[in-house]
Amino acid sequence: MTTARSQQICPEITPYYHCVSRCVRRSFLCGYDSYSGKSYEHRRDWVESRIFELAAIYCIRICSYSVMSNHYHLVVFIDREAALALSAYEVIELWCTEHQMPPLIERFISGQLFSKAEYDACDQIIETWRQRLYSLSWLMKEINYEIAVQANKEDQCTGRFWEGRFKSQVLLDEKALLAAMAYVDLNPIRANIAEIPEQSEHTSIKARLMTLKQGQTETPPLANFMGCAHQGKQYGIPFRLMDYIELVDWLGRQIREGKQGYINQRQPNILTRLSISQQECLILCTELEKKPRIWIGTSERITFAKHHLKRQRIVGICIS
Repeated sequence: MTTARSQQICPEITPYYHCVSRCVRRSFLCGYDSYSGKSYEHRRDWVESRIFELAAIYCIRICSYSVMSNHYHLVVFIDREAALALSAYEVIELWCTEHQMPPLIERFISGQLFSKAEYDACDQIIETWRQRLYSLSWLMKEINYEIAVQANKEDQCTGRFWEGRFKSQVLLDEKALLAAMAYVDLNPIRANIAEIPEQSEHTSIKARLMTLKQGQTETPPLANFMGCAHQGKQYGIPFRLMDYIELVDWLGRQIREGKQGYINQRQPNILTRLSISQQECLILCTELEKKPRIWIGTSERITFAKHHLKRQRIVGICIS
């Protein structure tokens, strides 16, 4: 039985989520389709560009992403506080970057409203847009719609291009976030498409490494690495960038060499700080999707989520 999206996406519990959207009808999102003999490699650029376009508009920060042959992954941070802090004019500016502005809103901006009913109607429209700016469902819908239209036009066909619903996993704490980000960035290595992270095309890890090579530490519009969480509040990614790069490099070597049981004496510093064993981290970062588990986190965080949702049981992966 599927779980209602409103019960899965709950920023009050956690702002971090892992999303996957897959193609249907034997569709190739990108890459080479051996069945038809066609190459769709250029579609990777479509998806990556669309993710970046919408990330600059929505109050949803991209922690990591990867674009594969028939699906793509996102790990996101829902910045609800940023959306709620926007002024009415900022909401209008952001939303109307991608959407047509209604005449009533045009009159509101130009100061041509003359009744309380008109002002109330404007307030309602603006608040609806504000909620959409931090809605994960709206973000995924707008990514997928644009790509589906372009792909159907190129394939000269109509009909559904994506599966009906994107899949999502709730990342309840730092450990779950770290595992999901690394899992996503290492997708091309697990699929034997790339040998090292810096060769992994259309991934956030390559984008970050290229930016770092240019002497910069921020890769707009990707979420920033903020170090440790500040006084219990979450801002962006609560790790250091270099610690994360070290971890991804280490995991990539283990996966590439096929040594899942091999324990390297020199483990990444971030594992020590978060008290995650090498073996547990390696399993999480290679098998995150093998079991249909929605909730990922420590037993304490899973219990908290269960109580918050007033449910007797939730299906999750418990990280020790």
